[in-house]
Amino acid sequence: MQFSKSLLLLAALTTGTLARPQGFERRQTTGTSSSSPSSSSSGSNGDWTSTPSAGQASSSGFGGHTDSSGNGVTYAGNVGNPYGSNIIEISSSDASKYKYVAQFQGSSSDDWTVAVFNKYGPDNKMDGWYGNAVKTFSLAAGETKYIAFDDDSQGGWAAAKGDKIPTDGSGGYASTWGEFDFGSSGNSGWSGFDVSAIAAQKAGLEVQGMKICDALSKTCSSITPNAASVDNAYTAAQTDVGGIGGNLSGDAVRLAVTLDYSG
Repeated sequence: MQFSKSLLLLAALTTGTLARPQGFERRQTTGTSSSSPSSSSSGSNGDWTSTPSAGQASSSGFGGHTDSSGNGVTYAGNVGNPYGSNIIEISSSDASKYKYVAQFQGSSSDDWTVAVFNKYGPDNKMDGWYGNAVKTFSLAAGETKYIAFDDDSQGGWAAAKGDKIPTDGSGGYASTWGEFDFGSSGNSGWSGFDVSAIAAQKAGLEVQGMKICDALSKTCSSITPNAASVDNAYTAAQTDVGGIGGNLSGDAVRLAVTLDYSG
């Protein structure tokens, strides 16, 4: 995807102290390949995959937009003002009004917890995944929820069965991650996403199944339980590799996230 490498690798490069799950850094490079969504513009359509007309996306519920800074591995985009207000839960009927939306589909058999975080934490350090989730929610078996993201938001979500997210020895979320970059100002408006098992594998913990597909371009990234099958996604073996995942040039994004994915 358009992050040049993973978020955790980014942190390791800039601080030298954090684990190295992959995703965010690679999204800061200029892409050479793209998937251009064939979206249907209809902000009033109840279908969550419908997208608003150009310039007509809703900002209802979002806070102020923070200025970007840095470049490459240190790039910091919009984290919301107040902090975390760049990421909000919305209804299915409102999803078509927003530019960047992820649909989370729960497990068919178990309750799961999802923690969504910004790349940068509230102290302006690259530690958003160290207990700084801005949106944590549960998904009952078979339940679906929708999250909208403001322009220039970078971060990820950790997901696991039960009522809490496993953590590593330093307190970082250590389950399977989804990573995102929506409308990056530092990358000419590109967006990107991937699934990553790096945090879980580096911590020696369970790798949960997850699949993310861009519903418009049909580009997907997936990992099955224990990383038995990996498709266009990150494991610890690809920690230093760039470009894995979905790279999306401009326009609205609709990510369909399947938790407890088993293939």
